[in-house]
Amino acid sequence: MKRLRDLREDHDLPQRSIAKMINCSQTTYSRYENGNLNVPIEVLKKLALFYHVSIDYLTEFTDDKRPYTKATNRK
Repeated sequence: MKRLRDLREDHDLPQRSIAKMINCSQTTYSRYENGNLNVPIEVLKKLALFYHVSIDYLTEFTDDKRPYTKATNRK
């Protein structure tokens, strides 16, 4: 998950700050960044909201950083 590291470093944040925000240990977060542990979807959601990017961008399905807009209820 190279993009997790890149985004964190672009924001000049240490791993421990992001780990605290997503309620995990720095070691667990490090394992997410290194690809040694799968990132739970709820964590991906928090990170996408925090960095204002899409989950697809975080997981390298796209190079477009723009987050998706929430769908409105249509009747």
